[in-house]
Amino acid sequence: MTVPTARRSYKFAFLMLTTLFFMWGFVHNLDPILIPHLRRSFSLTVLQAALVDSAVYVAYFVMALPAGLLIRRAGYRCTIIAGLLLFGIGSLLFLPAADTHRYAVFLAALFIIACGLTLLETAANPYAALLGRPERATQRLNLAQSFNGLAAAIAPIVGARLILVEGATDAQLRTMAAGARQAALAAEAASVKGPYLVLGLVIFAIAVVFYFIRLPEPERKAAEPGERVAGAIGRAWRHGPVRRAVVAQFFYVGAQVCVFSFFILFAAQAAGLSQIAAADYLGWGCGVAFVAGRFAGTCAMKYVAPARLLLAYALVCSLLSVFTMFASGMACVAAVIGIVFFMSIMFPTIFALGIQDAGANTEMGSSLIIMAIVGGALLPLAFGFISDITHSIQLGYGVPLVCFLVVAWFARTVLVLERTAAPVPPLTNGALKRV
Repeated sequence: MTVPTARRSYKFAFLMLTTLFFMWGFVHNLDPILIPHLRRSFSLTVLQAALVDSAVYVAYFVMALPAGLLIRRAGYRCTIIAGLLLFGIGSLLFLPAADTHRYAVFLAALFIIACGLTLLETAANPYAALLGRPERATQRLNLAQSFNGLAAAIAPIVGARLILVEGATDAQLRTMAAGARQAALAAEAASVKGPYLVLGLVIFAIAVVFYFIRLPEPERKAAEPGERVAGAIGRAWRHGPVRRAVVAQFFYVGAQVCVFSFFILFAAQAAGLSQIAAADYLGWGCGVAFVAGRFAGTCAMKYVAPARLLLAYALVCSLLSVFTMFASGMACVAAVIGIVFFMSIMFPTIFALGIQDAGANTEMGSSLIIMAIVGGALLPLAFGFISDITHSIQLGYGVPLVCFLVVAWFARTVLVLERTAAPVPPLTNGALKRV
């Protein structure tokens, strides 16, 4: 399926799409800044702070199928505009959340933002692949996602300096009267207002541009009745590779969120870093490692089968997780950066292996794998619970350890099936990837 329009339209449309990849990568990677910020402002436990991730990633579970249906009914452009509007509204809700100093309002704002991001990711990834000559689809998608990786490196560095303001020390807060302490923490919480106001206005401006420009729209099938869609979902779930990929993706996304979102709290406890210094390691260390690992893994797949590389990387991440649980100091920080490098290929590889040779189950299988992102809402709660009851955020890395072992199981099953099955054509177009 291609877009019937002039090549000049391709270039401008692709340029606009790259802004979306950058913006959702930027806001996703502000979450690790929000977690320590809101934890201090509301005196939260690690488990309670993990609700930030739950509010974000449960939206993917709720919105994945509606997003796909909206694309089929209204098209890519309208879905992108709807996603941008939800993104902007959620960003502006940070203002009343800070004014009222209510944690629930912050969580509601994050949920609305994530609903918008689900629409954007579901539409923009396949649209970037379809926007031009099919033989260059993979190149276009990788180029667009490079801006997502760039945002992963920039957001923690910029966000820390705008949001993690220097307020009263913990010792000073303990000596304050209850009213004064509450006022001081509320003032710190208000530091999110400026960044998210600017973010919301920028998103609305991008939505206006998308409303007025003409984008090439690929031909799409008419939407099926609800009962036929439900039947297609059931058939996709009964397809073994899809079902196993859903399980693996659930655990992988949970591991990724645990590693990124708790990094600042982890680095402060394990290595004694300040929050600003930890944010710099998150950006320059984890962010750059994630981008470098993705490109290195892509090159390695020219020589090593994807499933075999996935198995090796998952086992390395498992070993590094064990090391992180029991080591100390900067060695722990280096180990986590290593985990980020090796886990960088996991989402797209699991996705591609899951829908490979899925035939008529590809569309609904893709939606099911996207829904598995809900692992990012649930498994960080387990991370926070373990950290709270053991009083050690390092022992929380037992959760990513289990997750990476599940990914290794998935890769192993793919290798076994590849040995016994007839060769199938490689998937070359339409695979969604995530940073």
